[in-house]
Amino acid sequence: MKIKNSNWYKNSWSLDIKNQSWVKDTENQVNFIIKTLALTGKERILDLACGYGRHSLAFARKGYSVVGVDITKEFIDDAIKVTEEESLNVEFINADIREVDFANEFDVVLNLADGAIGYLENEEENLKLFDVIARALKPGGKHFMDICNAEHAEFYFPKCSYEIGEKELSLSIFEWDKENRIMLYGGFGIPYGEPARKPEVPYGDPTRLYSVNELEVILRKRNMRIIDTYSNYYGKEASYKEIQLMVYSEHD
Repeated sequence: MKIKNSNWYKNSWSLDIKNQSWVKDTENQVNFIIKTLALTGKERILDLACGYGRHSLAFARKGYSVVGVDITKEFIDDAIKVTEEESLNVEFINADIREVDFANEFDVVLNLADGAIGYLENEEENLKLFDVIARALKPGGKHFMDICNAEHAEFYFPKCSYEIGEKELSLSIFEWDKENRIMLYGGFGIPYGEPARKPEVPYGDPTRLYSVNELEVILRKRNMRIIDTYSNYYGKEASYKEIQLMVYSEHD
């Protein structure tokens, strides 16, 4: 795959993402986070790179106070519309998540479906996201991220995969730049009920991936410590054999 420009994340998204197969698992993901972090319903939650608000809205429907931030205006406009229709206690902000300046305000910070971790122009910029996370959390606050596992990439990339969704078949291509620890991801969907067309090889989204050991160092420098890690939203132990990596950490 050819690599996209370094600012690819600013213009890559549309509401077509609602057709992706993994959207249907949102409720299970939220329930897993509530159980794993032992949340009571009184916590204030910050959802960074919230997309069109699927997790933020799900938490708000359960009574949580939520703030969601995303760079894509179309996503935020759609999330605000749903919020107003359902009279939910959630605020959505259209901004680059590096620009928000919360300090000791949240009991929980989330970076889900990557949460923009590793998306930015270089390693210095990527590390700024961890600064935002640590600064936003209250002492004793909890962070949960859902990203791709660098150790899996080292063993199994390049590879292809597919997911059977409700509206389309989602196909994915993964490549690995070992020197820079960058994953190239390309995806396309084949809608049901339409004549299938041969897809073109896509340009790849470049994402810096991290291992658990790398994350442990990054978080400790910000007075955070890893509590547990998982490879899916059913509590399976984290492993290099699995592409997903969920990391639960707490602020000292």
